[in-house]
Amino acid sequence: MKTIGLIGGMSWESTVTYYKIVNETVKKELGGLHSAKVLLYSVDFSEIEKCQADGDWDKSAAILSAVAKNLEDAGADFIVICTNTMHKVVPQIQSSITIPVIHIAEATADELKYHNITKVALLGTKYTMTQDFYKDKLMNAGITVLIPDEEEIELVNDVIYNELCLGIISEASKDKYLSIIQGLAKQGAQGVILGCTEIGLLIQQKDVELPVFDTAQIHAVRAAMLSIEE
Repeated sequence: MKTIGLIGGMSWESTVTYYKIVNETVKKELGGLHSAKVLLYSVDFSEIEKCQADGDWDKSAAILSAVAKNLEDAGADFIVICTNTMHKVVPQIQSSITIPVIHIAEATADELKYHNITKVALLGTKYTMTQDFYKDKLMNAGITVLIPDEEEIELVNDVIYNELCLGIISEASKDKYLSIIQGLAKQGAQGVILGCTEIGLLIQQKDVELPVFDTAQIHAVRAAMLSIEE
């Protein structure tokens, strides 16, 4: 079994989800008392979020590159970053290590293609929704990406940072998210990507008529399956 190097803490609430799903998947596939081999480095999210807010992506890349190198040196066979937004700096991280980084958007694109989704709604941080580093992975797979309008982008982002990352689950915020999803469905979305690993704490498949693609779930399962490949 390969050893998974998890970079977590962004936020720790969603990192718990990763750890749980990785181990549940390995147990399901291998049975018995099997669990995943995992090295977890949990960062201080306040430090990373300040880099995001300041637009200092080089500093955040340096922090996470050092973490990835530590995990490689400790014996990780590949890296999984337990967040969507920080995949913006994957090129810098990958250049600092020799083991692969498993990209969350590529894993999500594969899942969408498996389900024949060609037009999808994307919810996430404002960085994920508006910048190209994430959407390009989907569009390169032949998938059209729909995002909310400017006001809704700010609302989605605000709920992530000021509620979900603090462990606050609000029914009022859920209703607002569902309204945004309904609006994107009217524009032709065939499914919705929960493109922030915390959104799955608020929105589940039972809440939405469209197929829901929870990136934390998709990414964690991909990591687990890679770890047990011969």
